[in-house]
Amino acid sequence: MIAIYARQLHERGHSVSVVCQPPREPTLRQRFSNLRHGRKFVRKSPEPYYAGSSVTPRMIDRHRPIVAADLPDADVVIGTWWETAEWVAALPASKGSHAHFIQHYEAMFDERFKDRVDAVLRQPSFKITISKWLDDLLRDKFGNQRVAMIPNSVDMTQFNAAARGRHSPPTVGLLYSPTPWKNCEAGIRAFEALRRRLPGVRLRTFGAIDPTPALPLPEGTIHTTLPPQDTIRDIYAECDAWLCMSRGEGFHLPPLEAMACRCPVVSTPVGGPIDIIREGENGFIVPFDDAEAAASRLEQMLSGSEADWRRMSDAAYATATSYSWNDAATLFEAALVKAQDER
Repeated sequence: MIAIYARQLHERGHSVSVVCQPPREPTLRQRFSNLRHGRKFVRKSPEPYYAGSSVTPRMIDRHRPIVAADLPDADVVIGTWWETAEWVAALPASKGSHAHFIQHYEAMFDERFKDRVDAVLRQPSFKITISKWLDDLLRDKFGNQRVAMIPNSVDMTQFNAAARGRHSPPTVGLLYSPTPWKNCEAGIRAFEALRRRLPGVRLRTFGAIDPTPALPLPEGTIHTTLPPQDTIRDIYAECDAWLCMSRGEGFHLPPLEAMACRCPVVSTPVGGPIDIIREGENGFIVPFDDAEAAASRLEQMLSGSEADWRRMSDAAYATATSYSWNDAATLFEAALVKAQDER
C-alpha cells in the first residue's frame, strides 16, 4: 500500500522520499522457533514492491530508529507503523506536518507493545486509515477527530478474471496462516462442515508457509506456498467462494482480490469485508468463530442455481472495479494537504 501511494503521489508531481530500515536479522530464538514449527524465514524487504516504480526506497545504514538527519525537509512526514509514528513525533517542524498511516490496530500483533501502540494512536498527528472499523476505533477509543478514512482498492491489472460459470465440483478458497487472529482453524472447520453437506466440494489454499502438523489441512486440499504474485489471480479464479474467518483485520485484501477475480465472499465482519460485502448480493457476513454459519452460507452460495451464482460473481467483480487506486490516491493527496493546512 505504501509503495502504491508513493508511486501515485510521485506521478502527480509531488516529491516523494521513502526511507526505511534494512531487514532485521532473525534472532536465534526466532530461528529455533521457525525450525520447530517447520516455517521458512522470509527476509522482508520493501524493494520488490517498488520494482518498476518511479520511487526507489532508501535504506538507512543499519536497523535502528530513523532520525531527522535521515530525512529531507518536507511538507508532510508520514509514519507507517507504530514504531515509526514514535520516531515521527520526535522530528522537528522542518521535516513537515506529522501524519500517521494506520493499516491495523497493531497491538494485535504483539500484546507486549499495547501501551506504546495506544500511546501513538492518542498522539495529535493527523491520522489516515483504511476501513470504517479502524476509523471508529480511532475516534471512539482514542478520541481522534483528525482522521481521513481511505479504503484500499485492488490492482485490476494484477487481479482479474473473465466471466465464468461455477466449477464442478465447487471449490472454496482460504488463506492459510497459523496466525491466531487469522483464525484459519475456524475456516477449516467451516469447510469440513460444508463437506458433510456437499460431498466432493474442494478446498484451495495458499499462504506464506507450508501446512504444519499443528494446523493440518483437510485431505485433498490443494495448497501453494508463496505463489508468485502474477499467479495468485489464477488461484482466486479456481474458487467459487472465498472464505475469511479472521477475528480482526485493518483491511483484509484477499476478499477484495478474490472479488476482482469474480469470486463471491463469505467473511466475518472485519475491516475490508464489512465495508464491501452487500449481504446476499456479492457475498455474506457471518459471526466471528461461527463455523456452522459460514458452512451454511457457503452451502447456499454453492448449491443454489447457476444463474444465482453468476449474479453474485458479477456483483463481486463490479464491487472490485467500482473504486480504483487512482480514486484512493486522490483522497490520500487531499488528506495530506489537510494535514499540512491544519498544522
